[in-house]
Amino acid sequence: MPLTPRVFSRRQLVRSAAKLATVTTVGAALPSLQLFAAPGPPAAPAFEVLQYGAVGDGKTLDTTAIQKAIDAAATSGTAARVLVNRGHKYLVGTIELKSNMDFHLEGDAELLVSSVKADYSGGAAVIANGANGLTISGTGRINGRALEFMTHFEEANEWWIPKEWRPRLFILTGCTNLVVRDITIASAPSWSLHMLGCEKVLVEKIRIHNNLDVPNCDGIDPDHCRDVVIRGCHIICGDDAIVIKTTRQQQNYGPSANITVSDCLLETQDSGLKIGTETTADIYNIVFERCKIVTSCRGLTIQLRDEGNVYKVRFRDIEFVSRYHSDPWWGRGEAISLTAIPRTPETKVGTISDVSFANIKGRAENSIRINGTKESRIHNIRMNHVDVTFDRWTKYRGNLFDNRPTTAYPAIEPHNTPGFYIRFADDISLQNCRVRWGKNVPEYFSNALQAHDVTRITMKAFKGEAAFPKRDKAVLIT
Repeated sequence: MPLTPRVFSRRQLVRSAAKLATVTTVGAALPSLQLFAAPGPPAAPAFEVLQYGAVGDGKTLDTTAIQKAIDAAATSGTAARVLVNRGHKYLVGTIELKSNMDFHLEGDAELLVSSVKADYSGGAAVIANGANGLTISGTGRINGRALEFMTHFEEANEWWIPKEWRPRLFILTGCTNLVVRDITIASAPSWSLHMLGCEKVLVEKIRIHNNLDVPNCDGIDPDHCRDVVIRGCHIICGDDAIVIKTTRQQQNYGPSANITVSDCLLETQDSGLKIGTETTADIYNIVFERCKIVTSCRGLTIQLRDEGNVYKVRFRDIEFVSRYHSDPWWGRGEAISLTAIPRTPETKVGTISDVSFANIKGRAENSIRINGTKESRIHNIRMNHVDVTFDRWTKYRGNLFDNRPTTAYPAIEPHNTPGFYIRFADDISLQNCRVRWGKNVPEYFSNALQAHDVTRITMKAFKGEAAFPKRDKAVLIT
């Protein structure tokens, strides 16, 4: 049976906030939430977009009028509020937010993105560059009109094919003391909330409701960001729900570090909680906790494909479901997937080390996979109370591992399906872990644990037998 989504009460979220304010991740203190306080009541009247010429009929391009309100607020000398008035839909291209303001989508206000490329001066509908003290708030929404940026639905592969150009909805670059709360993002044609090189960030209680069959419509992407708290969000999207990256950039934005994700409800056709694949700089001091992944193609994922290192990562108190999808979607239903694979034969790939999983429970169509390569062995992985039931319930082809993206190794690797699969790894600890088999067990399901090219693996109170005990050993280490 599918997992029942957990509804987080206000009291639970308040308790979560209190804990996050003091939590320390592997000796590195996470940011105090006091740093994320939204601006107080504006000292000057709100800058209402209707007063600056916005029409709000969903047909007239309101970019210039809204930008006038933003610019006036920015030069007012106070922590002003730009009020996007309720009861209207505003057609926009690119608007640029500035420092020391609360960009507030009041009530049912909606930003409706233009489908005309010429209306955009940047790569997204809403951008900010170097803003300090910026808040984006309100109960309104931004509508990305995803299907208007698609050519057609490809029945064979069960997904939409994008046109040559499509915008992201938010690209917030080099911002500090950034708050994004309460808003709704809908039908993003590409990434929803991309934060690049930002510091001291709070993303709280936002809703992202994208199309499940539109590719690349990620939910939240902290990219080269530090001191970030993401909590209480509800995300439905076709691509990765929450994914931490360090993409290749011309400017050095530094590592991604000191990031906590908690109390989120996620539904995706890609990974639920993920690091990678873009890992060109280090990613460390990361906590994913108390989240529920209703459905995904990989539950918990670290995909290292570039020269950065990933370390000091904690996954805890998480429930998930992971299943196969149609072939173009990356991921073949892996419960947990840690892979260190060169992107190309020439790539000097970094390492994955010091990763722990505690109190993880799920249902999956494919293995818990810890898979280094001869170029990059995975080190020091600890699993405690990881309990997964393996079953098949979708129609898609199984008996596979997914190595994408790589040209150094086969993209799709035929492979039997053990509960745990460990390769090219060192110092692996499994305590109180359990493998269960469901009602539909195909012949390619195999051992409870299968490992080779592994050193120093320890197992304590491990429970589980082979899917076919008369054919296979419960534990096979070679």
